[in-house]
Amino acid sequence: MKVGSLFAALGFALAFPVMAQDADAALKLSQKSNCVACHAVDKKLVGPSWTDIGKKYAGDAGAEAMLVAKAKKGGMGVWGQVPMPPNVTVKEADIKVIVQYALSLK
Repeated sequence: MKVGSLFAALGFALAFPVMAQDADAALKLSQKSNCVACHAVDKKLVGPSWTDIGKKYAGDAGAEAMLVAKAKKGGMGVWGQVPMPPNVTVKEADIKVIVQYALSLK
């Protein structure tokens, strides 16, 4: 039992820096892509916070693909009447990193 606890603690300790790196990469991409003009991690700006997005779509298996497509094409109506413009110049892989980060927040 103690060995199992040791491995669990070690696994958590090793996983935490990876999660922090993923968050850092997502935040840098969001700044580079100008997502931060409308979105913040923990508060509503023009658009919803990423934490609110994570909460809204928690457990939704299709959320990632839907949100990546929506960020790429733009949209409106889910969070109010202010439209999100299309992000056609942002690489889909970068959008996916940002969406995965938002969905990790709850």
